[in-house]
This record gives sequence, structure tokens and C-alpha cells, in this order.
Amino acid sequence: MDGKRFKSKIKLSTPQIITLGFAGVIFVGGLLLWLPWATVEGEYTSFTDAMFTSTTSVCVTGLVTQVTATHWTLFGKIVILGLIQVGGLGIVSLVSLVFITVRKKINLKSRRIIQETYNQDHLSGMVVMVKRIAKGVFIAEGLGAVLYAFTFVPRYGVARGIWYSVFHSVSAFCNAGIDILGPDSLSSYVENVPVNLITMLLIITGGIGFIVWWDLGKNIKKVYRREITLRNLWKNLQLHSKLVLNMTAILLVAGMVFILIFEYDNPETIGTLTPSGKVLASAFQSVTTRTAGFLTIDQAGLRDQSVLVSLLLMFIGGSPMGTAGGIKTTTIAVLILTVNAYLRGKQDVEVYHRKLRELQVRAAIAVSMISFAVLIIVVIVLSVMMPHADFVDITYELTSALGTVGLSRGMTPALSTAGKWLVIFSMYFGRIGPITLVTAMFLKSNKRPGNVRLAEGRVLIG
Repeated sequence: MDGKRFKSKIKLSTPQIITLGFAGVIFVGGLLLWLPWATVEGEYTSFTDAMFTSTTSVCVTGLVTQVTATHWTLFGKIVILGLIQVGGLGIVSLVSLVFITVRKKINLKSRRIIQETYNQDHLSGMVVMVKRIAKGVFIAEGLGAVLYAFTFVPRYGVARGIWYSVFHSVSAFCNAGIDILGPDSLSSYVENVPVNLITMLLIITGGIGFIVWWDLGKNIKKVYRREITLRNLWKNLQLHSKLVLNMTAILLVAGMVFILIFEYDNPETIGTLTPSGKVLASAFQSVTTRTAGFLTIDQAGLRDQSVLVSLLLMFIGGSPMGTAGGIKTTTIAVLILTVNAYLRGKQDVEVYHRKLRELQVRAAIAVSMISFAVLIIVVIVLSVMMPHADFVDITYELTSALGTVGLSRGMTPALSTAGKWLVIFSMYFGRIGPITLVTAMFLKSNKRPGNVRLAEGRVLIG
């Protein structure tokens, strides 16, 4: 069989391309980190640890088996930073951006892949969209680096301070949560207002999604040009943007309030801080559980109530078309709206005077159920693998992995080899998404079942 005939027989769907693309980048990154010059003298990196670090970087998770600041050489850290950027920007966007840079034409098939990747309704404007995504990412990361520099440069010197500023800006915006400060992440900056605010702003900006950026930017320009009034700004936003911003605000504020209440007098977390420091640390914990992974307080010291709140926030995660993981804010919003519609006896799921498509409701249910089922399975499996480990720590670790968060209660370095590979799978699953992975594995490209209408059956519910 010649090359052309072989190529024609291999037709990959968009989910398969995304799935294999991430896997390929992870493997190459793992091989680079496995090289001797990626590890400092006197340290050793196993193949498993190299693949674990590559996965946590590409999947922008933040769980680490080795202390990033002390285990890796400058080469290793640059590789990690590159993998974080690739993971945050997205494989499809990155490849398209390379093609655009070398002035290679983006064909119709590539445009369709971009369209399906970002779940767009129209095929036109895909190249422009990729350019806007890349421009927005680099501007946000650049501004973050500049703001970080005001703190890091005076403390660490010009060269090191700039390097720290760039690394942590990229890591924060991409919601990776990997730092090169030391084993305690941002704990030494727990009451540092600039570092906390910059980090939280980058995390939220990266997590709300590119579509929300553009929608807000477009309507703010209209306000500036006096095409609409400031009062009508919210009214002119897309339904998606309204849901994302509403749910993000509710989750962040509720998370902060609950953590502040539960941890207020806990000496192992925020109990010894000043009143303003307690509020700042609680706000940071609420934000970072939305798939960022940085920490300013000891996660192992959290009370059970705060652990439960953190688990919920990690499971939900950020928003679609952003750098965050989790089942997404829009998914939980659709689920809440569906329950509300059922309790009110409404046939349609409605929000802001709009009816949601039945397909979107079913997708939200599918994503939630698959993610929850996978979480239960991996928790059970790891509990069997490590019978002496604390069950809460196991659940926290795997929820963090599936939500691509990166927070840990100190369990990651203690994982067995098999446990590390289970967490690797969990991080990969969380980054790819349940629908993408299941579709790539079980559905054949361009072959979908017909819309056959069957007779209704009846089952008893509740």
C-alpha cells in the first residue's frame, strides 16, 4: 500500500486529533524531562516522574512529584514553561498559529477542526479567532509579568526576578499552578496584597474563557463610543457570557465566605493571620480551587467543611474556551436551571428570556455524570492501591487531578508508581474532557446514528 492510499484510509475526527495531539505533546515533553541535563546534579528523574511532570504541565494541573524549584535545571524549567504554554493555548490553536506565522494557508479541514474544537456555529473567521486568542493570551501574560516584576525584581534581582515574573504569569494565566519559588508555593506571600491580587486576576481572566473576553471587550467599546449606555452593558452581553460571569461570581464569593467562616480561628490555616489577611487568604483559596493550583495556606490543615467546599469548587472548575478544567461553570448552571424548570413544572429550561437547547441540557448531564463516575472509579482504585492512605487525601488528590487544579494535601510525592500513572490518566482525562475522550474512543468519524423516533416507554422516578 502506497503512502497516499494509506493516508486516505486514516481519517481522524476532531476529538481523536485533540486526544492524540495532547498525548503526543505529553510524550515528547516527558522524554525531554527524562534527559539527564533536565535534572540538577545529584537528583534522579524516573521515566514515570518525567511523564507525570509533563502531563501536569500540558494538562495545566500543577500536581508535582518533585519540587520544581530545586529538582529541575534551567533547561528543565524552560521545557515545563513551554509545556504549560502549549497546554494553556491548546494544541489546535498552537499548530494553527505556527501555520499562520510561516504564512502557510489554513485549509478547509483545519478550519473545521478549529470550529469543532471551540464549539463555534460558523466556519468563517476561524483564522482571525486563533489570532485573537494568541494575542489576548500573550498580552495578558505580558501584563502579568510586568506587574509581578515590581515584587520579584527587588527581592530576587533583575535577571532572576524577570524570569520568576514570566514563569509565574504564564503559570497563573494558564491555570497551571506550577511555581519555582520552593516547596511551599506562595505561602510566604499569604498576606502580600499585590502578589495575591495579580495571581487571582490572572487565574480568573484565564478561566472565564476567550468568548467572554471578546464579548465584554466589544460591549465596553460600545459604551465608550456611546452606542449603548453603561446601564445596558449587561443586557447586551451574550447568554453564555451572562451565565459564566454570574456563576463565576457566585462560586468565588460563596467559596470565600464559607472558607473564611470555617477557617477563621484555625491556627493551621488562617487563624494566625490579621483580619485582612484572613479575608485575602480565603479569597485566594476560593479562586485557586477553580483549577489554578497555587496555594497560600496548608491544604492538609483545612477543616473537613472547607475540604468539602474545595472539592466542590475543584470539581466544577472554570469556564469553556478558557485555560481552566473541571466540568465548567456553564455545565453546573445548566444543571441548576434544569432542576429549577422541573420543580416549577416548566417544559423548557429557560434563562434570561431564552430557551436552552435540549442538546445542551443533555450534554451538561452527560459531562457531569461521566466525570463523577470516573472520579468514583479512580478514587476506589487508588484506595485499593494504597490501602493505608487517608481516604480524604485520596479524594482530594484525584478531584484535583480530574479538575486539573493541582492542589494536594501532601499525597503526591508519596504516590506509588501505579498511583502516579492513575493520577496521570486522571489529569489527562480532566484536560481533554469526558465528551472528547469518549467520542474519540468509541465513535467512528463522520458516522452518527440516524434520528429514529421510537415509541415512548414509562419508568418511575423518585
